[in-house]
Amino acid sequence: MAEAFANLYGKDVLIATSSGLAPTEIVVEETIECMREKGVDLTEHYPKRYDPLASATYDLIVNLSGYDLPEPINAPVRNWLVRDPIGQSEEVYRDSRDSLERQVMQLILQLRREVHGPSKNVFRPAGK
Repeated sequence: MAEAFANLYGKDVLIATSSGLAPTEIVVEETIECMREKGVDLTEHYPKRYDPLASATYDLIVNLSGYDLPEPINAPVRNWLVRDPIGQSEEVYRDSRDSLERQVMQLILQLRREVHGPSKNVFRPAGK
């Protein structure tokens, strides 16, 4: 979910990929349906395993696992606490999805400030 939101909203400042410490075989239907409610299609997405050796190629790792990542870690790590919805109710899926969407948007806004600088809102009265 986080990867999909990041790539949907933040194309101008990031390229997101996702992987897991213990990935499932497939993206479960409940996740696909939950994201479909937001207009996001995950039918072509598939789980991948986290490779610590690849961390040197990342600018940032966002860890959603709730566990320490295996060494070596060659990129800054942010740990986000989000409830794992697998096997839970639709309400838990939506809560987790919405929490991830908010956190992803906050990260994107931060990255945009770093890349583009502070926003310059200029107010000019009409006719001037």
